[in-house]
Amino acid sequence: MAIQHAVLALLAGGPSYGYELKGEFENSVGPQWGPLNIGHLYQILDRLSRDALVVAHREEQPTKPDRVVYEITDAGRVELDRWLGEPSPRSGGFRDDFFLKVTAAARSGAAQTVRTVLGSQRGHLLRELRNLDGLRRTAGDPVVGLLLAAACRHVEADLAFIDDAESVLLADGGSVLSTMAAARPVKPSEEGAGPTRIAG
Repeated sequence: MAIQHAVLALLAGGPSYGYELKGEFENSVGPQWGPLNIGHLYQILDRLSRDALVVAHREEQPTKPDRVVYEITDAGRVELDRWLGEPSPRSGGFRDDFFLKVTAAARSGAAQTVRTVLGSQRGHLLRELRNLDGLRRTAGDPVVGLLLAAACRHVEADLAFIDDAESVLLADGGSVLSTMAAARPVKPSEEGAGPTRIAG
């Protein structure tokens, strides 16, 4: 899990506790990631403790309840170095909801359905790109600016895919869609055969 290793990276800078780690994580990655759920963070810290990648100890506070402070272990540093040294493949491969929508729309054979799916997604992506670009221009942290620029490039790549899909599926007057619809396997019920009944 990337967040597990990001927490190790934060702890490599020194011991810390839950809410402090949450704030440091959110400041480090910037607004495009969204807030880190504190319950999820404590689950990650518990897992890191079980795996002996961090150690935890209670720290007394004069006017507040004790807090649990986490510290990276030698094994945790080895794991962090291993993670930093290896490439990062796409976590979800190329499976996503939009690609399935394009597939369904194309196989329907209806050009208007394809236009609707592609147009709706293009509008969403353009709004997302404007938002990300605005955040990037006001980012004070250079690393956050880089992360926002990377997010913009991902959205631009998705917009390029929409252009590709239009040129392949719609530019020829719909003949590709007609061919795809005609190639669908015919089900027995579509040939006029009724349901098979078993005599009993």
